[in-house]
Amino acid sequence: MKNIIALLLLFTCLGLQAQTLEDYFKIASDNNPGLLSQYKEFEAALEKVPQVSTLPDPSISFGYFISPVETRVGPQKARFSLTQMFPWFGTLKAQGDVATLMAEARYQSFLDTKNKLYFEVSTAYFPLYELREWMKIEERNIAILESYKSISNSKFKNGNGTLVDVLRVDIMLKEAKTNLGILNKKETPLLASFNKLLNRDEIEPVIIADTIEIDHILLDYAKDSLVVDHPLLNSLELKIKASEASEYAAIKQGLPRLGLGLDFVIVDERTDMVLPDNGKDVLMPMVTVSLPIFRGKYKAAVKEAQLMQESYSLQKTETVNALNSNYEMALFDLRQQTDLISLFDQQISESEQVLNLLFTSYGNSGKDFEEVLRMQQQLLKYDRLKITAFTQYRIAQAKLNYITAKK
Repeated sequence: MKNIIALLLLFTCLGLQAQTLEDYFKIASDNNPGLLSQYKEFEAALEKVPQVSTLPDPSISFGYFISPVETRVGPQKARFSLTQMFPWFGTLKAQGDVATLMAEARYQSFLDTKNKLYFEVSTAYFPLYELREWMKIEERNIAILESYKSISNSKFKNGNGTLVDVLRVDIMLKEAKTNLGILNKKETPLLASFNKLLNRDEIEPVIIADTIEIDHILLDYAKDSLVVDHPLLNSLELKIKASEASEYAAIKQGLPRLGLGLDFVIVDERTDMVLPDNGKDVLMPMVTVSLPIFRGKYKAAVKEAQLMQESYSLQKTETVNALNSNYEMALFDLRQQTDLISLFDQQISESEQVLNLLFTSYGNSGKDFEEVLRMQQQLLKYDRLKITAFTQYRIAQAKLNYITAKK
């Protein structure tokens, strides 16, 4: 039984380790309630199409003559009427086009929400990576300080060092352990933020890759190409087209409607004489034409559609400006973090060389232990700064992916 449990735990761990950021994107897209809500809105918008592109219901009426109307062939007893109204030619198609275009706009909004969700997942994922790398650095720092404490103790006992060196290491060791404890506590809110984007339990474990490489992306493509296929812009363009179709539909609605009907009158036979067609029921076809003489509402509908076209056009211009501005900032962040990562790599390499020289000198003379500690902390500082720069690089890259609607 223990072996079975161990195997299950092993498979579970292997499954968790196999998860990548793209796997978390898939989990988020399948479970995030905000994204699912957007898709339901799109599905609801599709249901609008048959509502506006279908003929109105026919009407049927029944009337009973309390005082029968006498006719030559007999008294009229009751009347049935059936009427079907028909909008002007092309009205239903125009209304269906409006609903279809608005549904397509909803779908583009859904795509934008999905891209934004991926960006939010990335901005919650990489701080977890940063935190765990910082924890590794702090654990390494504690291990190094423990070894330094042992060395300084030995040198103090042998008369080659001072008590100050021992106390100085002890102070730094307590600080490092406190920092590690704070970092451990910080993981809980970061996990909660990440897991809530995936709509799962706050304490669900999140597996972060041990190493995440920098993706070297091409930054020299034309900026104008960014706005070719962005869901936000596609949505606004579809709304402009829907407003144009709405204007056309409003014009059509202002034209007469035609109605075809049929009246059926039940006639009783006359009993006082014999006549040809005595008691013959009446069948009467009818044609109805509406008179749209009150033009105010139709003119207002046309004007509303025209104003919405202008509004969506202005929104599109504003969105293009915002995308271009955000693109430039994201591009600057990428280049800035790339330069910082290169700088910190150089500083780490040089600091390691200096630290090795200082430590060798201390091992020989027992002096300048403070410089060894200072350089060790400086090296750890550069390690942390490099991890932070790398994290900010990946977040900026995720932002650029969202701005450019990169899948």
